[in-house]
Amino acid sequence: MTTTAAVMNKTALISVSNKIDLAPFAGALEDLGFDLIATGKTAGELSGAGVAARSVDSLTGFPEILGGRVKTLHPKILGGILASPTDAGHRRDMNQHGIEEIGLVCVNLYPFEEMMEAREEEDLLREFIDIGGVTLLRAAAKNYPNVIVISDPKDYPWILEKLKSTGDLSLEDRRLLAYKAFEHTANYDAAIASYFRGHVPATFPESLTLRLKKSEDLRYGENPHQKAALYALPKVHGGLAHARALQGKQLSFNNYLDLEAAWNLVKSFDGAACAIVKHTSPCGVSVSENLVTAFREAYEADSVSAFGGIVGFNREVDPETAEELSKYFLECVVAPEFHSKSLEILKAKKNVRLLTMRLREVSPLADFDYRTISGGLLVQEKNTRLWPSELRTMTRREPTEKEWTSLKFAWTVTKHVKSNAVVLAYDHRILGIGSGQTSRVDSLKTAIWKIRDRKMIATSMSPLVLASDGFFPFADSILEAASFGVSAIIQPGGSIRDEETITSANEKGLAMVFTGIRHFLH
Repeated sequence: MTTTAAVMNKTALISVSNKIDLAPFAGALEDLGFDLIATGKTAGELSGAGVAARSVDSLTGFPEILGGRVKTLHPKILGGILASPTDAGHRRDMNQHGIEEIGLVCVNLYPFEEMMEAREEEDLLREFIDIGGVTLLRAAAKNYPNVIVISDPKDYPWILEKLKSTGDLSLEDRRLLAYKAFEHTANYDAAIASYFRGHVPATFPESLTLRLKKSEDLRYGENPHQKAALYALPKVHGGLAHARALQGKQLSFNNYLDLEAAWNLVKSFDGAACAIVKHTSPCGVSVSENLVTAFREAYEADSVSAFGGIVGFNREVDPETAEELSKYFLECVVAPEFHSKSLEILKAKKNVRLLTMRLREVSPLADFDYRTISGGLLVQEKNTRLWPSELRTMTRREPTEKEWTSLKFAWTVTKHVKSNAVVLAYDHRILGIGSGQTSRVDSLKTAIWKIRDRKMIATSMSPLVLASDGFFPFADSILEAASFGVSAIIQPGGSIRDEETITSANEKGLAMVFTGIRHFLH
C-alpha cells in the first residue's frame, strides 16, 4: 500500500536541539509552501538564516514558562498534531477551540547522553531531560498517516527530494519515520534510566532496557557468509566497542571477540604483560620486565597457534616491541598506546589492525555479562573476584616462594581460559595451556603435549606449576602432573574426592593450594 493522507497539511512545527543542516532544510520547506512554527532558540536560528517562522506562543497565546520547561505542552499544539482531519468529531473540536492542524513535526531532543558522557553534575543533567520534545515526537509518530515526523537530520535530504518530486510521502515512508521517532524516544528514555541505574545498588531489575546504537558494519560474522554489525553502548561506558582504530582492515565478528579476551587478560596484571589469543582462548601469556620480552615469551609458548593471532598489551607499544611484532603474521594488536615510531614501523604491515583503548573503564553496566539464547537473554554478574580472603595449603608441603609466584600468575591466567582449563606455568610465563576439553585430564594432557611438542621445558624452568579453573574429580590428573614434573598445584577444591587428590599430592611430594573459588568460562 502506498497511500497517504488525503491532503497533506503544510504546517510544520520545528523544535530541535541538534541544529545541523536546519536552516537549509527549513528554507526548503518554506519554498515548498510550508508555514513554519518554531520554539525559541530554533526560531532564532531560523530568523538569523532568513527563514520566516511563527513563534509557538503566537499559536498558543501562552508564553514559555519555567525557564523553557513548558512551551509546547499545550492543547493547541498537541491537538493540532494528534487530530485526524477525516474524523468529524476531531474536526468539530478543532473548530470549536481554534486548533490548527499540523502536518509535519521536526524534533530532536536535548543532548542528555552527551551531557552524561561529559559527566556533568546531576542538577545540570536533570535540565537536559526532555519532556516536551518526547511528547511531540510520540504524538506525531502515533498519528503518522496524517503527520510526517522527523527526528534525525540525516533524513532531511531524502524527505525533501520526495516532497519536491511527488508532493508528499508514502505511507511506508511515514511509517519508517514513525519507527525512527519511537526508537529515538526509547533510546532517550533508556539513556536516562541507565544514568539512574548507575546510582543504585546493582540488581537484576524486573525489566531490562539496553541502549545500543549501531556503530559499524563488520567484515563478516563468525563465517564469511554471515553478515554482522557492532552495536555500542554510549561512550561513557568505554570498552572495546569504543576502541580507536589506528590502521588495518575492517574488523570481523571474531576479531572483536578475540580482542576482548586478550584485553581482559592483560589488564589483570600490573607488570608489562602480553597475551596472544586464538579463538577467544590464550595460547601464550607472559609478564616480564619489558614488553618485548613478554611478547617473545608469549609467542614461544605456542608459536603455531600464535600465527595469525590477536595480541594484547597493557603498556604503550615501544619501537623495540614493534620491530619484533613486524616479524610475524598477526591479525590485531590492542594496547593503551603506540609510540609514534612504533606506528611507523608497523605501517609496513598494512593488514594488521592496531587499536588503542583506555586501560581502566568505568561503567554502570560493567558488573554484568550478557549472553543471548533463543528467545531471551542471560544476565550474570561479571566474574570480577579473583582471590578468596585466604588461600589454603592442603598438603603437608607448603609452596616455596618461587612456586607461590608461579601459582598466582597461573591462577590469574586460568580465569581467562575456556573451561575445562589447565595452565602449566613457570615464573610469569605460560608454558602450556589445555582449554575447552570435555574432561580435565584431557586438558592436562593437551597442555603437556604442547610443551613436549615444542620442547619448551628447560632444566632452568623449575619449578613448574599447574592451575586448574575447577576442582579435580579424580586423582588421575594429580598423578599425570607429578609424572611430568609439576611440583605445585592451585585449584578450587570442593570435590567429594578431595581427600584422594590431597593424599596423591602428598605421596608425590607436591604442594597443593585450594582457592575455594571456581573460574569456569564458557
